[in-house]
Amino acid sequence: MPNAPYVLNGRVAVITLDNPPVNGMGLAVRQAVVGALDAAAADPAVAAVVITGNDRFFSGGADVREFGTPLSTQEPTLHTLIATVERLTKPVVAAIQGVCMGGGLELALGCHGRVAGLDATVALPEVKLGLLPGAGGTQRLPRVVGLETALNMILSGAQVPAAQLAHTALFDAVVASEAVLPAALARAEQLAAQQAEQGTLPRVRDRVVDAPLAEPFLQFVRQNVAAASKGYPAPLACVEAVAASVSSPFDEGLRREREGFLALMQTPESRALRHVFAAERAAPKIPDVPADTPLRPVGLVGVIGAGTMGGGIAMNFLNAGIPVVILERQPEALERGVTTIRRNYENSQKKGKLTAAQVHERMALLKPTLSYGDLAKADLVIEAVYEDIGVKEEVFRTLDEVCRPGAILASNTSTLDLNRIAAFTRRQQDVIGLHFFSPANVMRLLEVVRGEHTAKDVLATAMQLARTLRKIAVVSGVCDGFIGNRMIHRYGAAANDLIVQGASPQQVDRALERFGMAMGPFRMGDLAGLDIGWAIRKRRAAEHPDDARPSVADALCEAGRFGQKTGAGWYRYEAGQRNAVPDPDVDALIARFRAEQGITPRRITDEEIIERCIYALVNEGARLAEEGIAQRASDIDIVYLNGYGFPAYRGGPMRYADEVGLVNVVRALNRIAAEPGVDRAFWTPAPLLARLAAEGRSFN
Repeated sequence: MPNAPYVLNGRVAVITLDNPPVNGMGLAVRQAVVGALDAAAADPAVAAVVITGNDRFFSGGADVREFGTPLSTQEPTLHTLIATVERLTKPVVAAIQGVCMGGGLELALGCHGRVAGLDATVALPEVKLGLLPGAGGTQRLPRVVGLETALNMILSGAQVPAAQLAHTALFDAVVASEAVLPAALARAEQLAAQQAEQGTLPRVRDRVVDAPLAEPFLQFVRQNVAAASKGYPAPLACVEAVAASVSSPFDEGLRREREGFLALMQTPESRALRHVFAAERAAPKIPDVPADTPLRPVGLVGVIGAGTMGGGIAMNFLNAGIPVVILERQPEALERGVTTIRRNYENSQKKGKLTAAQVHERMALLKPTLSYGDLAKADLVIEAVYEDIGVKEEVFRTLDEVCRPGAILASNTSTLDLNRIAAFTRRQQDVIGLHFFSPANVMRLLEVVRGEHTAKDVLATAMQLARTLRKIAVVSGVCDGFIGNRMIHRYGAAANDLIVQGASPQQVDRALERFGMAMGPFRMGDLAGLDIGWAIRKRRAAEHPDDARPSVADALCEAGRFGQKTGAGWYRYEAGQRNAVPDPDVDALIARFRAEQGITPRRITDEEIIERCIYALVNEGARLAEEGIAQRASDIDIVYLNGYGFPAYRGGPMRYADEVGLVNVVRALNRIAAEPGVDRAFWTPAPLLARLAAEGRSFN
């Protein structure tokens, strides 16, 4: 906040929120605004007040870092601030530019008037944190935009353009951005004159929700929300709080909203989602790479390989307006890849997501080629070729010859040694891993693999590029599989052990899907293609023959069952269908494997399935954190939430372990490690996990 409590503009006191980066409503801001309001109320030279922010943020809302701490309840609370505004005997007008969300919008709703810019957006996003708006949003918003619009905004948490709400009572005026403050000053003077004449000021709390058919509509919403929000208690709580705005007096509705907010704050789901919120903001921060590191320009990108991955990677850059040269060896493969990209865009056009002009613009940025020479001027080249070190060597040795000095050379490898790949060039400092997840044009996660010699400006450029592409980037060190695939190897091994011991693939999948995973490991394997994992296992067996073990998955692949693409994997698939059908042939194959290994099947519970599979993830994640492959435990959570279908309401595997209690995780792992015939090295608690548990600490 500025040193002066406010600046006078004629008879209007202008209070400017100034708390970078998003004008969060933390304690210091609340104290400063209440102090300024009190001073304005006592100043005879002040007839009215305008509260404003800057051209990017009116306010991003409450300071999430204060949640669950004494700061959140220390006076003045946000409730107290809004009550101070509402009860002021001089009119208060909110001048809104940029983003106005959460507590910022609730503050604006407490003002006597609101003026917004045409480029402003408003939102109540608390549901995304497992909460409901807790400072009057569920009671005031329906009174100015109507029941249906308010519910849509609160349940989605989405930002809505102010222009879209210009016809509602939310705003007194929606004007050009440069006219917001003058219009707010004029509205403040108008309200001051109105008060002098009538002795009253307009308050949102005094309005009535206009919803004559509210109850049947609310019942309809309750049913839909209950069906769509399994695992998330906040959406239904939001509905009930908004319902109170129709059925109860304002103060009673406010009380019920507060009770709902405080109850949700204590739920594991909200704790998990608040963890995710903080983790996403921490992930781009690299301790030894300064925020002001100069970036390399990326104005032209080369992509090697026009298959599924290469085409998807190219689309990311085309969507961002960055020209792409896409290279293939054979004309047929190149034509097929370009056709697929065009078809994807045309399908988006048919769904109304793109216009014909946008499709044309994006395709015009794509240059297909069969010649490496066309990559000579590229600022960044990403290879998306077959996952074989020999193939990668050929590509990178060629790139080293043809690419300009300073060009960034990136590999999309998902498991191979990036340091070895970089050593195929004379510019190891320019080599980085950019592991996109399939489908690359849809999945949000990007693993940025930092090689031993990767330059800091290359790493900083990659992280900024991820933001440009609207990806969530997580930095990984170099190891076999990096963060995600190294952990999924352990998860898959635990699942495979379970079917050998007595579970069926469908039981394992069902149990983990009930836990919240988007897809069980065996259905996921069939979707990805079992031959991919088979190739990795064969490579690892060649590199580490002492660690090689026979598996049911290998037996499936040897029988030509590679998943959905061959119509058979862990399940059977009818032609043209994606439904996973249990297959007696798989049951027979598993039974033969058990017999060959001398294993008598036993009864396995769903609880044991969840424990073994999820704790296998946690244990390997702890090893990654201790080795420094992952910068922080929360980065591991981000990888699993955005790349592997881990349920957000559990916060990721490491956050889930914190919620369960690391002591309990260690106890379970030790119990499993003591069982006869198990891989004890696999199940023995990682040193970091054991140490944190012994100290009564958590990962986060």
